[in-house]
Parts: sequence; structure tokens; C-alpha cells
Amino acid sequence: MTLLDHRGAFARPCVVGDVPGPRSVEFLDRQARRESRARVYPRHIPIAVEEASGSFVRDVDGNVFIDFLAGAGVLSLGHNHPDLVRAVIDQLGRFSHGLDLPTPAKDAFTEAQLSMLPAGLRDRTRVHFCGPTGANAVDAAIKLCKTATGRGDVVSFQGGFHGTGHLGMAVTGLVANKRPVPNGVPGVHFFPFSNCSDCPLGLARDSCSTNCIGFLERSLRDPNGGVPLPAAVIVEMVQGEGGVVPADLDFVRRLRDLTRELDVPLVVDEVQTGCGRTGTWYAFEQYGIEPDVIVASKALSGIGQPVAIILYDERLDVWAPGAHTGTFRGNQLAFAAGAEAVRVVERDDVLGNVRQRAAQIDRRLGALRGNQWVHEVRGRGLMWGIELVDEPGSPVGEFAGRVQAQALREGLIVELGGRDDVVVRLLPPLNVTADVVDMACTILIDVIERCAPATDRVLELVPVQARARD
Repeated sequence: MTLLDHRGAFARPCVVGDVPGPRSVEFLDRQARRESRARVYPRHIPIAVEEASGSFVRDVDGNVFIDFLAGAGVLSLGHNHPDLVRAVIDQLGRFSHGLDLPTPAKDAFTEAQLSMLPAGLRDRTRVHFCGPTGANAVDAAIKLCKTATGRGDVVSFQGGFHGTGHLGMAVTGLVANKRPVPNGVPGVHFFPFSNCSDCPLGLARDSCSTNCIGFLERSLRDPNGGVPLPAAVIVEMVQGEGGVVPADLDFVRRLRDLTRELDVPLVVDEVQTGCGRTGTWYAFEQYGIEPDVIVASKALSGIGQPVAIILYDERLDVWAPGAHTGTFRGNQLAFAAGAEAVRVVERDDVLGNVRQRAAQIDRRLGALRGNQWVHEVRGRGLMWGIELVDEPGSPVGEFAGRVQAQALREGLIVELGGRDDVVVRLLPPLNVTADVVDMACTILIDVIERCAPATDRVLELVPVQARARD
């Protein structure tokens, strides 16, 4: 069958021979010799990419893969969306870098972003353009809250991820990243997150009354609780890197009530969940709350042009001129693409497609819910995770790694996350088609069943060179 559709775009995956193929091996070897040991994705997705279109990428060996990583959620409209490409090309010939000067492209982008907020929030929101990454925006959000409140402590949550910069790392739950770096940012206090399938307080699901938020409520209200009134509380509505763990509704609403009562700014990190990923423009909308600060980045341009912003209540707008700057906060190409991306999302009912494809994934992956090697299948919108175990109740990342490697050999790119990397994660483009979702789910279900620990063929499935190369 042809790999191309009627428009000449990729239509299905096709992998021939080993992964990585010989040309990819050459690129990977040169990369290993020349680049930092901190590189991540080539160790588990060992291909060198030649080109991409929509939901597909083709490597330098001619293999075609369904891309359900999509630049870690950056490519919300898939690779090289033609409308976004035209917007970028047009802007490139006009003006590309503008610091924080006003321009037509920046003005249109700002208007587009504000237009996607709930009406009441939109009217009192200010926008600050940060450095180009989500970690830069997290840093700006915490810095703003500390400046506005005059306080210095921050509350974050176990399992959360907010970047690997110095501040982002400090408010991230993952201990491994912090261990080699002495003298981290002080004053960060971690509390349990509402991971009800694996209760952080060790309680049975049927005995839970959202005890995790009760613990935080008591701690912050207790004058002998040991935690000073913080400058901010930072939280994800769905913990992405933490294993696709949606926050409990009661947890979020009580958190909002608590922070409002204590006059503590609530910072919602929407770096991965924003721009439609969960089926609403921002995930917090599904919880019926309004945060004080929204952190956004990743998919803002829709095409991988870097841009990061914080949107915040105007009462927090206390910065003096020049208090928080950044040379690359004026990416006009990102602004042009981002404004066009919002137009496409509305024109093509992309959010409706997210909800429809989410229901499709839920139905298809429902076949795994009775599998003894699957602890849980969970997700919101087009952000899904399959938590694996190597024996009932005992998660082991090696099994998930085999699934990821074998899925790649079958033509599907997926990511891993969660504690010990036991969660197979799906982050497809938001405009992915039903046919592509069906193909991806078929591959994944089959691979999980064949890679299960009880299968005699496990060691034959994944060639040695498909794992880390150094």
C-alpha cells in the first residue's frame, strides 16, 4: 500500500530493516562524539530525521513513523502545517526579532492569546513575554509572585515537573536532577498531589476524601505547621512528565479556595497542557477555577518556533521597567505562527477533534485495562499514559523501555514518563485523524501484549542498537 495520501503527504508508517538504520547510525555516532551527554531523546528514539509532514516523520534511512511525541507536545498542529508555514515565511520577509517593541505580529498574537481565555479572566489579565522556554516562564512566574507578595517560599507538588533550570528544577519533584547540583533554590515545600490510583498517603481509594489537599490545608493554616505563608503555589492540572496524572476535581477546587483565602497567588503550569492539549484551550477551564498566573510555552506557536509567556492578574503587575527581560522574547516568527494557529484551531474546530480523538483512544486502549501488565490507562484530551507493571502491582521501567523500542520498530514514536519511566506516553498532534489514531493504537496494543514479561520472544523483539548508544 502507498505511504502517501492524495496530497502527497505521508499516510501510514513503514519501517524496513533495523532501527536505527545505517545512515541514522552514522548521525547518532557523530552526535555522540560531539554533543553533550545530557542529550535525551536520541538514546531512546534512535533515528535521524530527514523530513516530516502532519503526524508522520521520515528518517534518513527512508523509514516512516507515526509521531505521537510531536516535539514533546510543541507541534500542536503537526509537522509543517501549511497555513503556519505560510505565516512564518511571510513574517520572515518582514521582521524577525523585535525585543519587546510593539509590532503588528506581536499585537495579533497577544490579541489571539487573550481571546482564548474565559471572558471574566480575559478582562483583567496582563501578558509578559519571557525567554523562549517553559522553564523561563516558570522562573518569571515565581519571580513575579515573590515581588508582588514580598514573600519568599513556594509550595509545589510531588510528581510535578516545571523544567530543569535552577528554579524549575527546585520546584520539580524529581530528585535525581537535583542531587548533583548543590545549593539549590531554597524555600520550596513539597506536598502530595492527588494521584488517586497510587495514593501518596498510602490510603485505599474507597477511603479517600481528598486527604492530600486536607494535609496542605492544615499545614498552611497551622501557625505551628512549619511552612511560612508562601509567595506562590505552583501546580499542573495534569502532571505530564509525572506520568499523565490528572488532578482530582475536589483537590483543585479546594486548592483554589485555600490560596484565595490566604491571599497566595496560584500559578498553574500549562506549558504542556495548554493550547488545546486537553480539549479546552487551558486545562484549568475543566476544573471551574481561575488561576492568578498561567504559564504557557510549548505549543504557543503551533510550529515549534519558541515563545513563552505568563498571563497574570493585573493586581500582580508590580514590576518596574526592566525588572524581567530576555533578548529572545520578541520572536516575530513565533508570533505570526501563533496568531495563525489560533485562527486554524477555531476554523477547523481542532478542540472538537481533540475531544473526539480522546474518546476514540479511550475506547481503543480500553482493551488494555484488563491486561495484568497494565496498571492503569489514563488521560485528558490528547495527553495519554499507559502505566505498565512487570508483575501485578510492581512497576518496572525496563518493560516500558521494551515497549517504546518495539513500537519504534513497528513505526510508532512514543515517550516514557512517570516514576521510573513506567508510563508509555502519547502526545499526538491535536489535528490527528481518526485513521492515524487507529493505526497507532493497533500498534501499541499489539506491542504491549507481545513485549509482556511472560512472553518468550521478548529478547528477540528489540535489536541491541535500538537502546542507548553510549
